[in-house]
Amino acid sequence: MYRKLKIVVVLPAYNAASTLEKTYREIPFDIVDDVVLVDDASTDQTPEKAEALGIRHIILHDKNKGYGANQKTCYKTALKLNADIIIMLHPDYQYTPKLIPAMVSIIAEGLYPVVLGSRILGNGAKKGGMPVYKYIANRLLTFTQNLLIGHKLSEYHTGYRAFSKQVFDHIDIWGNSNDFVFDNQMLSQIIYADIPIAEVTCPTKYFKEASSINFARSTQYGLGVLKVSMMHFMQRTGLAKFKLYEKVQSGNN
Repeated sequence: MYRKLKIVVVLPAYNAASTLEKTYREIPFDIVDDVVLVDDASTDQTPEKAEALGIRHIILHDKNKGYGANQKTCYKTALKLNADIIIMLHPDYQYTPKLIPAMVSIIAEGLYPVVLGSRILGNGAKKGGMPVYKYIANRLLTFTQNLLIGHKLSEYHTGYRAFSKQVFDHIDIWGNSNDFVFDNQMLSQIIYADIPIAEVTCPTKYFKEASSINFARSTQYGLGVLKVSMMHFMQRTGLAKFKLYEKVQSGNN
C-alpha cells in the first residue's frame, strides 16, 4: 500500500510468455498489493508462465476478444478488488515497472488523478528504438488530436497508464471499442470530463519479443483515432452529440 491506498497493477496480456517474467520481477511489491493478469486467448504459454510466477489473479478469455475488451476485464477486476489506484502496464517489457512508485505518488498525493508514461518526453521513443514510421505517425496524430480535442499532451498512445479509482465514477468505458482504439476513447472521455492528466518521462524498449501491431493494423488504428478526435471536437463545440460521452460526468476538482 501507499498512504493506506490499495495499489493494483493490471497486465493485459497476449502472447507475453517470453517477456512476462522480466516485467513481473521489476514490479515494486513494497507498494503494490495485487497483480491482475488477463490473458486474451494467447497461443503461447502465457497463462502457465503467470501461474508459475505466482500471480494471484489470472483471468483467461475463452477466445480472443481484443485489446480493449482485455482492458475492460482488467479494470473491472481491479475495481472488484477494491483498488484505490490502478496501473495498466503492458507485460511485453516495453515499459519499465520501475516508474510505478512515481506514478502512484502523483495520484496518492492528490496532485493528479491520471498519470501517463510518455515515450515522447525526453526522447524515450527514439532512444528505445521506436520504428521511424511509428514515431512520425505518433507525432502527427498527437498534434492533430491536441488541435481537435483542445488539450495538450505529448502522447495519446502510450500503454502505460495509472488511474485513481474515482476516475471510473466519471466516465463509462464499458461501451467503448474492444479493439486498440479503446485507449483513445478512454482518454477522450477523461479529457471531456475535465479530469486533470499528468505525464512522466518514460524510457521504452523495442525488441523482437515486444508486442507491436503491423502496418495495416496501425493504419486502421490511426483512422480510428482521428474519428474519435473529430467526435470529441464536434461534441465539445456543440455540433453533434455522441454516445461515447453520454454518461461522462465532470470530474474537475
